[in-house]
Amino acid sequence: NGSLTINKDVDSHPDPDRVSSIAFKYRGLNNGCRRVRVSEVEAKNLAEVESRTEKQAAGATKPTEPNVKGKLVEYAWWMKKQGYADSTIKGRIKILKTLSRKGANVFDSESIKEVIAKQTWKESSKKYAVIAYSCFLQMFGLSWKPPIYRHRETMPFIPLEEEIDQLIACCGRVTATFLQGLKETGADPGEFIAIRWIDVDRKNRAIAINHPVKGHNPRVVHVSRKLIDMLEKLPKKGERLFVTNVDYMYKNFRLQRRKATRKLVNPRLEKITFVTLRHWKGTMEYHRTKDILHVKRVLGHKCIQSTMVYINLDQAYFHQTSEEFTVRIASDVKQACELVETGFEYITGDYSDGGKIFRKRK
Repeated sequence: NGSLTINKDVDSHPDPDRVSSIAFKYRGLNNGCRRVRVSEVEAKNLAEVESRTEKQAAGATKPTEPNVKGKLVEYAWWMKKQGYADSTIKGRIKILKTLSRKGANVFDSESIKEVIAKQTWKESSKKYAVIAYSCFLQMFGLSWKPPIYRHRETMPFIPLEEEIDQLIACCGRVTATFLQGLKETGADPGEFIAIRWIDVDRKNRAIAINHPVKGHNPRVVHVSRKLIDMLEKLPKKGERLFVTNVDYMYKNFRLQRRKATRKLVNPRLEKITFVTLRHWKGTMEYHRTKDILHVKRVLGHKCIQSTMVYINLDQAYFHQTSEEFTVRIASDVKQACELVETGFEYITGDYSDGGKIFRKRK
């Protein structure tokens, strides 16, 4: 019943002798069949029309890839005009591309719901996908009844400092420098990847984080001479320290992390991510100072509630560790600074020999 009606058969063709070949097509008609003979050209046209018809029918249920890409580009530009941060735009486009690649029709909300529900993602990831799609519909002035996913708070994994240092030592120069920077600054990966050479104060050993993400505050963080020296060894190929993006950096990091895990036979290393180092920094800073406002400034949080988790992490982490300490004595300011940079905390001092006592938990 899907065939095309041909109003001329070969007998009524104006020039039957010019018909070089005959094709046959059957069409149901009143419970019977009529055989229609068409020329080669007409048969070819028939096939082309039917092919287009089939593609249009398929397009009615699932959009073509160019259409999806075009709408996502339009979506990205729309968010840009609305004032969304570049990191937000990139994240939302990425999650919608992922859903589309997994079979979701971005023009069908029920399809989006179904694909999200089938994923083994964390609840927070599913909630983010719902937010991204809700914003996509908003661009068209549409709405939907979104599925409900609640973010479940979990305690971040905090590795030992020696595990972090072992992992850094197993990585290549660029990746190791990036990890050391995350460890010392507590910056978000997106913030540290955007640091420019002009943001690095070599003399005062300070780094300005002038491109905050996720609503963080800009800030200046003091770092060690070790990190400054590592930065100096990076190739200077532009105004930024790292001429790459976070995704590419993380892809390389995962490969090096896997090798380090096998080499050191420590599966805990596989749990270390870029964000893990930010959580480690927050936990260590609170343990060292017991000043939650100081931790808030270091991490660039706008809301103190985001920082309060490090109080619980400090209590949970150090409650299970040994009460044994490594003790060092500093005889001058330079030695004291070096000890503080490596994690030692000041205890007491000004004895007759001028020494000051520092300690660090083993």
